[in-house]
Amino acid sequence: MAQSPLVLTNVTKRFGGFTAVRGLSLDVPEGRIIGFLGPNGAGKSTSLRVSLGVIPPDEGEVRLFGSAPNILSLRRVGFLPEERGLYKKMTARDTIAYFGRLKGLGAAAAKARANELMDSTGLGEFRNTRVSKLSKGMAQKVQILSTLAHKPDFLILDEPFSGLDPVNQQVLEDLIRDEHARGATILFSTHVMEHAERLCDRIVMMARGRKVFDGTLP
Repeated sequence: MAQSPLVLTNVTKRFGGFTAVRGLSLDVPEGRIIGFLGPNGAGKSTSLRVSLGVIPPDEGEVRLFGSAPNILSLRRVGFLPEERGLYKKMTARDTIAYFGRLKGLGAAAAKARANELMDSTGLGEFRNTRVSKLSKGMAQKVQILSTLAHKPDFLILDEPFSGLDPVNQQVLEDLIRDEHARGATILFSTHVMEHAERLCDRIVMMARGRKVFDGTLP
């Protein structure tokens, strides 16, 4: 039986007197696309950070590829944080290649992968453009592509569609489908049901730090 990339068991996270996530249990099986839905402040981003070991849970257990998050398991993950941030003086291609190298790719492989991703998403002509010269939407696409640079087994995307125009939202949906076809497991958060309806075979809904629904759409 295939190992689930991510299993959370009764996870709770508090910040002072505020409980951001309360008793969350979640199993993300291999090869699925799961939508993590809920309004702003529902606990989605905190749950994703706990899943990666960015912040520790106050209660409960996190298993990433069968163990607590560690340098080896994290190399198999591509994470897009909600807070976007890139090196403004680097070119678009060098940025994507840099993130690939951080995840273990050699220099030539990282550069080739960056070219491949940029060509497939209409960014090829901007490969030598500094990030500071890109539009906000293009810079966001570069950050998304940086997440995919090392062909991760597991993608965790926090509000990936936020700030993208309809055309680039469609490009991202196609990318997610392509990554899934490649064999990646995908968990993404959103507050827009339509993206989940088009992409996901299961959704998990959060409200006020609690899981309120976990299942398939009718």
